[in-house]
Amino acid sequence: MNLKLTNNVITFLLTSSFLLLGLSFALGANPNTLTATFSYYGVDSLMSVSALGLISGSFMIALAFATVLARLKLMKPTPALLLAAIISLVALLTLFASNRWMAQLGGFPIIGSGQGIIKYFAVVPLYLFLFYKDKLTDKQHVLLNFIPVAMVLLWIGGMKFYEFEAKGIVSLVETSPFMSWLYTVFSVQGASNVIGGFDVLFAVLLGLGLFLNNKKLIIVSGLACLSVFMMTQTFLITATGAFSSSTLLDRLGQFVIKDLWYIGNLVVIAFLMIFKPTK
Repeated sequence: MNLKLTNNVITFLLTSSFLLLGLSFALGANPNTLTATFSYYGVDSLMSVSALGLISGSFMIALAFATVLARLKLMKPTPALLLAAIISLVALLTLFASNRWMAQLGGFPIIGSGQGIIKYFAVVPLYLFLFYKDKLTDKQHVLLNFIPVAMVLLWIGGMKFYEFEAKGIVSLVETSPFMSWLYTVFSVQGASNVIGGFDVLFAVLLGLGLFLNNKKLIIVSGLACLSVFMMTQTFLITATGAFSSSTLLDRLGQFVIKDLWYIGNLVVIAFLMIFKPTK
């Protein structure tokens, strides 16, 4: 994998994800997400949910086009980076909102509707690599792209050990031809523990591989982490109501599509730690 291919893959992942997310918001999908986000800023009382969706969607669609134009050198990359930072920051700041947390389950690190919000940590590191690669060292790029991967796998993986999360993923796991077998071997909680343990284990091993600069460990753990994010994409096909508007453009689609960013993070790590020619 050379630099050009790496950049093309990242561009595709960013462009397709923000285009799909932008269309879903602009078309009014999952209004609860918009309400939960903009109520933190008090904006929900100033305009309708449909207007907020149209504005949010327009920003994301604009980011998709700005990314392509910047890659084609038809415009400077600064607007794309700023748009990415603004979109991510608007979402991430709402982690301080009380409606994101499950206080009855102990608060941090138990997170409710913020599961999809923490995924925005993955975005800016990709834009920094794509357009400002030479502004940072390879080690800095690797660290910036590893942190969001580790965060989401440790956080969401850790949640799998709780009953509410184990029950919450049943509808996805039982309809998946790749994962449904878990319920024939384990209980609902047991299967969830296996999934969570897998996430946590390989996030830790990837971090260890990067720290030790052990390419074999990076490859094995990186592929395992990649399988997690690839598997979530299959839910768009195997989940009940697959290919319907409620699956592709509503809550499930919006949650799963964001995992494309983590595939991008892993691509950056792979290029810098495995494929990049040594000087």
